[in-house]
Amino acid sequence: MPRGRAFTLTLLAMVAFAANSVLCRLALQRTAIDPATFAAIRLAAGAAMLSAIVVLRRGAVFGGGNWTSALALFAYAAGFSLAYVTLPAATGALLLFGAVQVTMIGRGLWAGERMDAWQVCGLLLAACGLVGLLMPGLSAPPWRGATLMLGAGVAWGVYSLRGKRAGDAASATTGNFLRSMPMALLLLLAMSRQRQVDGAGILYAIASGALASGIGYVIWYSVLPAIKATTAATVQLSVPVLAAIGGIVFLAEPVTLRLLLASIAVLGGVALVIARKGRPNA
Repeated sequence: MPRGRAFTLTLLAMVAFAANSVLCRLALQRTAIDPATFAAIRLAAGAAMLSAIVVLRRGAVFGGGNWTSALALFAYAAGFSLAYVTLPAATGALLLFGAVQVTMIGRGLWAGERMDAWQVCGLLLAACGLVGLLMPGLSAPPWRGATLMLGAGVAWGVYSLRGKRAGDAASATTGNFLRSMPMALLLLLAMSRQRQVDGAGILYAIASGALASGIGYVIWYSVLPAIKATTAATVQLSVPVLAAIGGIVFLAEPVTLRLLLASIAVLGGVALVIARKGRPNA
């Protein structure tokens, strides 16, 4: 794949991932839709879009994914939506991204991977950034929303780790989205008293599922073979930044000093871990 095309596709994928945060926050802040309905519609729209793409490419849908990965996908989508009831787009994206990376790095350490001194410093710096963001204070995010988003990040980290062994990423992702639908229906039943349907909110959820998630994942998986693993991990550092820009432009959300310092610590620390991991002698 030519470098220019790989760069363009990578940028589009990162914008799509950041758009999920902005679309969810827009729906929950500016419309009457409830988070469970948003999550269910997002998963359904993603399943429909991915199924259509797989059918057009291969003529069949079923055969990929598994229930464990589907559960992780559902836990991510549900926690993500519930968290954004109270969290700003930028803060949510930073908590999500930090939890994803810490989960994946932690799994590597558990499996026996070793870290050099610089990587240990990077991991500690990232952890301090998250702790600093969550410490009590006027600009601290609500604990309930923060906890839900951290849980969503852990779930997405687990899903990503399992996805590395999936083989056909598009087919596996489609199967997992389809399997998540019964779980989404159970969530709707459990939260039926809070259910609110809103036309604009439904459109935001469809856009999040079909475009930002469905097409975004397909673009990302198509470009992954053309870039290095360390590059793929590093470019994801842009997602919280893009989400912050989207929050400022579309939601008029302020960027606090606490969020700025935490972002520098978390993203810088993770970048240090990833950069050192990519070195032959690291």
